[in-house]
Order: sequence, then structure tokens, then C-alpha cells
Amino acid sequence: MNRGLAAILAVLLLAGCREVRVKTYAQGISEAPGGNAVIVVRDRAGLEALGIKAPVRFNHEFGVALLLGPHREVGWRQVIESIRANTGRVRIVAFEVAPATGADPAPAYRTFTLWIVPISVYHRGSRIDVVTPSDEPLASTVLR
Repeated sequence: MNRGLAAILAVLLLAGCREVRVKTYAQGISEAPGGNAVIVVRDRAGLEALGIKAPVRFNHEFGVALLLGPHREVGWRQVIESIRANTGRVRIVAFEVAPATGADPAPAYRTFTLWIVPISVYHRGSRIDVVTPSDEPLASTVLR
């Protein structure tokens, strides 16, 4: 009897524990025009418009791309310091690292970080804010 009760409790506890896995899939550069932006990508065409190739399964997942720039020297890269989330807001602390001195000129580009997120956590009205470590806003969006 105790074993059966313990098994039922274990099943109930495990069913209540749902870990959301957000995967940082890629970091790189995009030649898409524009400035700092957080873009929620819900289909393959949106991802291709940004010039990002990623195996997002859009029937189960969506993408969130942080684009920073534009830059005209080779070597800029993003650093994600932290990500904090609750039911109504995601706060990302990020910054860019400049290239070493003497960087070669390049056509305008933006750096990006792409996260692949399960569709089950998509909640209309949730806000995504990106700030610098000194709490200056970089970009934001609201899930629609």
C-alpha cells in the first residue's frame, strides 16, 4: 500500500514539474538592415528574411532573435550576461564587445543571438526587454 501511494505521489509531482528548455542556438552576423531589435520569429520566411539558418520546428517552437548594430568593422560580437523570466516579462542583459584595434572595414551588418523556445511558453502580451548591464534599454517587444 505504501509503495503504491509513493508511486502515485511521484507521478503527480513529476507531472507538475515542467522544465522549459530555452536553447541558445546560434550567434553570428546578419546583413538584414536596421538597428537594435528583438524579433520573434514564427515561420521559416521570417527567419530567412533575417539571413539566419536554424533548424526551428515551427509547429512546436518559435525563435527569438536579438539583433544589435549596425556595425561597419569586422569583429563585433554579442555577450549575453543573464536572462530572467516570469509569466509576463523576460529581461535579457546583453552587450556587445568591440573588435580589437585595427579591425577591417566591412559592409553594414548586425550581430545576432537566436534562442529556440517551446511554443508552449508563448503567451500573448508577454514583454521581452533587452538592457545593458547598466540598465539602459537596447530593444524590446511584446508577444502578439
